[in-house]
Amino acid sequence: MNNMQPEGREYIEALEAEFEQNANPELAQEQRAYLKNRFVHYGLKTPIRREIQKPFLLKSYLPEKQIMLEIVRTLWDRPEREFHYFAQELIFKYHRQFEPADMEYFEYMITHQSWWDTVDFIATKLVGTFFKMYPDLIQTYTDKWLKSGNMWLQRTALLFQLKNKDKTDAQLLGHCIEYLIPSEEFFINKAIGWTLREYSKTNPDWVLDFVESHALSALSKKEALRLIFNS
Repeated sequence: MNNMQPEGREYIEALEAEFEQNANPELAQEQRAYLKNRFVHYGLKTPIRREIQKPFLLKSYLPEKQIMLEIVRTLWDRPEREFHYFAQELIFKYHRQFEPADMEYFEYMITHQSWWDTVDFIATKLVGTFFKMYPDLIQTYTDKWLKSGNMWLQRTALLFQLKNKDKTDAQLLGHCIEYLIPSEEFFINKAIGWTLREYSKTNPDWVLDFVESHALSALSKKEALRLIFNS
């Protein structure tokens, strides 16, 4: 933070002061336990945090993009989970300004301070939006992520299309799932089922055929077919 431009440093200090002023140590312990004691918390419920951070996300208060990226990287390296939530929401404010080089930041966020509660936002909001802007980069990154051995990058390859509905690239979705079928990771098998379940809202026949023709884990299969057999 010492190397940060004054505008970015002041922005973070003001945000930190607001979070500290509204901290709830008792709730912080509950939140920490919920996320398996992986992170420190201020103890801010989501509605309260979003109310606190509103002024920091006003268009008139937003810093220029390069300073914003410095802020995001600095906040991501802080231990408090609320800073991570804020940072990903801050960077999404600039989604119309996304450039190919920004993927470096998304990958850093996915592979550091990693847990489902941030990775899923990054995958669907940040990466999903990025790939709509730069579809020519999809294959390069998804291939890289699938082969990376990093569970969270692999989960991102599965989930970035989650909200694409009839714009879903079913061939790519199938390829990603097939690559990851051997995985025994809960968060991978859960994501396989989740993305298939979401796509079943648009194309149930494709999902049913896919499930019947592939040896999915019991968890993936159960999640994938939930809507089809409960509709």
